Amino acid sequence: MIPRSPRVTIHYAQTLDGRIATRTGNSQWISGEASLRLAHELRAAHDAVMVGVGTVLADNPRLTVRLASGSSPVRVVVDSQLRLPLDANVLRDNAALTLIATTAQAPADRRDRVAGGGARILEVAPDETGRVDLAALARRLAEEGLASVLIEGGAGLITSALRLGIAQRVIVCIAPKVVGAGVEAVGPLGIDRLSDALTFEKARFIPMGDDLIFDGWLAPRRVSDHAA
Repeated sequence: MIPRSPRVTIHYAQTLDGRIATRTGNSQWISGEASLRLAHELRAAHDAVMVGVGTVLADNPRLTVRLASGSSPVRVVVDSQLRLPLDANVLRDNAALTLIATTAQAPADRRDRVAGGGARILEVAPDETGRVDLAALARRLAEEGLASVLIEGGAGLITSALRLGIAQRVIVCIAPKVVGAGVEAVGPLGIDRLSDALTFEKARFIPMGDDLIFDGWLAPRRVSDHAA
């Protein structure tokens, strides 16, 4: 029996003041070497690793397992308009299968060129904003036989996963750095009262080199009558 949705873990590194990049978009590297190894261990422990196209445009990641033992996961890039560069590492290195999640509005010529680069196109229904519906994508990935997905960013993808309630676990590397203005890790979730904040059933903090790792399992969300 195919599960309706995979297990979803969100993982990202942030500064002490909650930034995943500076105001210019620079994010390499926020965390230390030990935390980077953890990131690769998490990739090896999941069937797929997912990022938004903005992360690919900014960092050109490979999304493979290199600093830990284990196989590289399937790479999933969420790209509603197929802005993915044809020379992106996720297309050209042949190190793992790459799936590009897009919508019917994506240009046909771009579909052919991206597919010609070795990726598989997954057409997914759009949400009300015209972007890939993340909940629909999660169900599609389950149909593809992917039982666990690691979301690594960027902020829009992290925010959508939390807002839609499709993630079960959140792992955050907190680095002892302060950058001030920059890219925040999580955007608006429609929460106006602290009583409606996302909380965790189980959580722990783990020192890792100079960093601190938060590892928590999200509790079912109970929205109060005063929620917006």
